Amino acid sequence: MTVIIGISCCRKQFDGDDELAHAASDTYVRAVTDFIGGIPVLIPARGGAGDIERLLRLVDGLILTGSLSNVGPGYYGGPPHPPETPEDCERDGMTLPLIRAAVAAGKPLLGICRGLQELNVALGGSLHQRLHDLPSRLDHSHPLAKLEELRHAKAHSVHPVQGGWLAGISQGQAMIVNSYHNQGIDRLAPGMTVEGYASDGTVEAVRLPGESFAVGLQWHPEYDMEVNPQSRLIFETFGDVVRDAGRRTRQAERSH
Repeated sequence: MTVIIGISCCRKQFDGDDELAHAASDTYVRAVTDFIGGIPVLIPARGGAGDIERLLRLVDGLILTGSLSNVGPGYYGGPPHPPETPEDCERDGMTLPLIRAAVAAGKPLLGICRGLQELNVALGGSLHQRLHDLPSRLDHSHPLAKLEELRHAKAHSVHPVQGGWLAGISQGQAMIVNSYHNQGIDRLAPGMTVEGYASDGTVEAVRLPGESFAVGLQWHPEYDMEVNPQSRLIFETFGDVVRDAGRRTRQAERSH
């Protein structure tokens, strides 16, 4: 079965004089086509303008992408961001209700970087806005001059919680991952479980237990999926989950 995977977009302006574009990096598209074996469909960042229920009927799973923009603090009761902080309120207005609807409908989703933060906020959690301002925390933004260097940079370790989904991916061993974020989980959303921590205690992976598969990762496995077996397995495993969920849905529809 060829699955259809919705990929969240950001609003981006590639040049100061350009019109705003709805965009997602090619790495997410290739993750779907090359490692999941599915059809990617880009979801515009159009706030509440779309019919979310109909959208979910058209896709088999969702990937929530990373972004330079931060989740709006009004969604989790945080203080306003500094004026220079990039936000994307149209994306927030689309992805947060989309996550809640996907969980309710049993549509598998994988959140990456900002996607993990959206998952936590959508389900009732909160965020630290600047991890590197907290005592004893690493600078998770890991700024590098070239994106190509970032794709293969190894910034810190992630220690999976034994018995969890991530521990299965890593065979219970610590993972060395890239890192490119300022925000991080503060209060974990109700019902969410932690799948992995950085060495400084930062939550790096989460999962929503139960019938609805929802996993969030704070790093970018799409950056090195072509050379890193663990990163590749993340997408392959997600693809298997999406196909299994689709088969169960079709069986349930036939039985009615």
